[in-house]
Amino acid sequence: MALKKYKPVTAGTRWRIGNAYAEITTDTPEKSLLESVKSTGGRNAQGRRAMRYIGGGNKKKYRVIDFKRSKKDVPAKVASIEYDPNRTAFIALLNYVDGEKRYILAPNGLQVGATVVAGDAVAPELGNALQMKNMPLGTMIHNIEMQPGQGGKLVRSAGTSAQLTNKEEKYAVLKMPSGELRKVLINCYATVGVVSNSDHSLETAGKAGVNRWKGIRPRNRGVAMNPVDHPMGGGEGRSSGGHPRSRTGKYAKGEKTRSKHKGSNKLIIQRKDGKKLAK
Repeated sequence: MALKKYKPVTAGTRWRIGNAYAEITTDTPEKSLLESVKSTGGRNAQGRRAMRYIGGGNKKKYRVIDFKRSKKDVPAKVASIEYDPNRTAFIALLNYVDGEKRYILAPNGLQVGATVVAGDAVAPELGNALQMKNMPLGTMIHNIEMQPGQGGKLVRSAGTSAQLTNKEEKYAVLKMPSGELRKVLINCYATVGVVSNSDHSLETAGKAGVNRWKGIRPRNRGVAMNPVDHPMGGGEGRSSGGHPRSRTGKYAKGEKTRSKHKGSNKLIIQRKDGKKLAK
């Protein structure tokens, strides 16, 4: 985890703080695990713009990630730690003893040459994937399944981890990165460790062009538009625009968006704001 501060030789590099990629060991991905990604420019199947502010950006290939860790009890050696343009975390290339290769999310501290394995009876060590019922309390985990065999859905961003705080009959109680306390089925798989690239949140773009490289176009403010174009538009001079809302009039700040009748509400013990949900 290392950041790189640029010399201010241009206006764009004056405030730029980038990633030094000290953990990356190769810049050549495994060809057999690449898939093409088609850029849409925000257009749908009819060719009409469905999402604004999308377009351009560098071409990239998708790296097929093994979120399921379905190769049980087969040891694999870490061949390389690589950059993935499709996610904030780094990825690790595994060479299994039977010759197969797969990518996984790289946990923090995983070194080239280390051995990892997935299975029901494996040790809860860095990079290993196992059921949460076989992990000791206090273990930091990521890439957590929500249903057994589904593949990891939770805690996959750079620098994130959840903590196994308790075990109940058929549920494991996790403290999520947001601070939420949540139940997940105890037979679900998770990977031991904290997701790599924890300094990602400290990076600074430095110039607008960095977003253009990512395919993000300039975003117009609603208050700068006319009333016909946006609910916050119009007014005399520089008016505030009223309550922040979307172009369709939906409130942008403060309104609850989670359904009161969502089935998984009963699995949330405490919300991220500290409030306990009524049972």
